[in-house]
Amino acid sequence: MIDFKVAEDKCIECGLCKEDCPVGIINLTPKASIAKEKERNCMKCQHCLAICPTAAISILGKNPEDSVSCKAEVPSAQAMSNHIKIRRSVRKFKDENLDQKLIQELMETASHAPTGHNDNAVLFSLIDNIEDIIIFREAVYNAIKKTSAEGKLPKKYSMLASFQKLWEKAGVDIIFRNAPHMLIATAPAKDASPKMDSLITLTYFEFAANANQVATLWNGMITWVIEEIDPTLRNLIGIPQDHSIGYTMIFGKAGVKYARGIQSDGLHLNKINLKN
Repeated sequence: MIDFKVAEDKCIECGLCKEDCPVGIINLTPKASIAKEKERNCMKCQHCLAICPTAAISILGKNPEDSVSCKAEVPSAQAMSNHIKIRRSVRKFKDENLDQKLIQELMETASHAPTGHNDNAVLFSLIDNIEDIIIFREAVYNAIKKTSAEGKLPKKYSMLASFQKLWEKAGVDIIFRNAPHMLIATAPAKDASPKMDSLITLTYFEFAANANQVATLWNGMITWVIEEIDPTLRNLIGIPQDHSIGYTMIFGKAGVKYARGIQSDGLHLNKINLKN
């Protein structure tokens, strides 16, 4: 059941919901309705709820009054451009936890990211405190040490053995950068585009995090260790076996402050012109 409801006293029979429905299952009789036999085709995109100018439509148990209005404050085009251009990968973090409420808000914002086939199944595996990140960090470095000692470390990851030795001998943390928090985005492998969905969702998280002065770093090394060096680490942090890992991000308060953005090497463009 998709629980499609129309408040008849609010519906003005404009037909916008019917016109915008991606799968064309809404009828006007004259009020909007969906035949029971067509409900299984619903993509659960909530476009009908979003487009109704009078907030007459609810679906999936969601009330239009609970949605953010499109009249709400949004960044200007220039502000958004600046936000993107001054983004930095941060590799120095303060040794302190972020506010738990802020982390929750950032993840909830990121959960609005688009997904292929509207699967909406991206799972965040979160370490939200320094104590747990210390435990997981040791597990990762131990996995690298064991695999290297057994001669099973893939050549393309040979630098990880050097990072492990540096950590063991000098306490220099190249992999985790002493970040207090970690987020891994995964999605069911059976979904239409699990890796891309996870990457897009993490990107949304990064934009929201940076807007709240939270520093981030895309971390391929942790991802490699979990995926290719010691898959049992999945069990340690509860990543479902049927999930495809998108990527890992570490984050926290920045231990460094940049004065300006860098200058891009330029746009790489393949302009397609098929009309001639």
